[in-house]
Amino acid sequence: MRILFFTENFPPETNAAATRVYERALYWIKKGHKVTVITSIPNFPLGKVYDGYINRYQKEKLDTIDVVRVKTYIASNKGMIRRIIDFLSFMVMGYLAAKKEERPDIVVSTSPQFFAAVSAWWFSKRNGLPYVFELGDLWPASIVAVGAMRQSFILDLLERLELRMYNDADAVIALTRSFKKNLVARGVKSTKIAVIRNGVDTWRYIPTKRDHDFAKNLKIGSEFVVGYVGTLGMAHALENVIDAAETLKEDKNICFLFAGAGAKYNYLQKETENRGLKNIKFLPKQPKSKMQRVWSLCDVSLVHLKNSDVFSAVIPSKIFEAMSMGLPILFAGPLGETSKIIQRTGSGICIAPETPGLLAEKVVLLQRKPELYQELAERSLASAALFSRETQANHMIAVLEAVVSGNGENVSSIRA
Repeated sequence: MRILFFTENFPPETNAAATRVYERALYWIKKGHKVTVITSIPNFPLGKVYDGYINRYQKEKLDTIDVVRVKTYIASNKGMIRRIIDFLSFMVMGYLAAKKEERPDIVVSTSPQFFAAVSAWWFSKRNGLPYVFELGDLWPASIVAVGAMRQSFILDLLERLELRMYNDADAVIALTRSFKKNLVARGVKSTKIAVIRNGVDTWRYIPTKRDHDFAKNLKIGSEFVVGYVGTLGMAHALENVIDAAETLKEDKNICFLFAGAGAKYNYLQKETENRGLKNIKFLPKQPKSKMQRVWSLCDVSLVHLKNSDVFSAVIPSKIFEAMSMGLPILFAGPLGETSKIIQRTGSGICIAPETPGLLAEKVVLLQRKPELYQELAERSLASAALFSRETQANHMIAVLEAVVSGNGENVSSIRA
């Protein structure tokens, strides 16, 4: 099967969508399928072209995957107007690039971002090809939730287009059950929606001792490290973590680590400096090859989300990497998909979102109760196998094969 996949983000970028598409594609190729990815020049989240790349149309082979990169208007992950121009430019250039490729058997796109899906959808319609929409974010609802835009006539039009695409797709793959529930409530046929969650390649993330070089550079010794690893964005309300760290500033046995990049990175760094906090460390974004070393610095994986009902439907992919590393998860976010996984697996502690005092309290609890810590760590590690990337890749390819054979209306019954 020839698969044409649209995604604005792809390695060497390291966000959830890039990693998910890349790792699943490798499994599909091992099974004999051909995968071509239409993507942009790597620049996320800082809006700066990565070393070794130029912002122009180019092709490369990345670990057996055919990658087509298109020139786009590049903007950092902040400032909604410039970001939308970025998205629209990919929509147009991605469509034009796809026209140059060998005719595929199926077209697939993933979100976020939404306009990559528009490009794939339109290309499939114009060429009479089956199309599958992988839903990774309820956009544009999510941008309203973070306060980047207000509800308006334009957003109403986008939501209508969004719903049209779900209905037009031969099948939809939702990353969470809540996403599926949302679509069904809005009239999308339930049987055409398969739920395939995010996950982890457990062989990429193995429990390991603290990386000496990283720790030394960050002046981390034997402290109990609460690590937030990933995008430091508007959806994460991370100013509350600084408040928690300030509460614990006299406790020399505990420190917090922000490892990543994003719209809030500079703000968080400046706020830390302004408050004179020495118990917060910052590690800039690292390549995928170093992520196990980054995780090794952490004693606990902190997952933090803004207090919004929209985020009750999401599952941050970092929880699966943390499980594979054998780290307890401290989740501060709305009750929903993520809290259910953590509670069901016993892999961590869940607290209400944006409650820095409670966050500080639970950090101290984990640091001072080694029996509790060890129990959660063991359960976390044991849970990782439940979210195998290979199993999910096999499930998704089964859905794609069903769509190509004309059975997209019944993919919800397909099991991994």
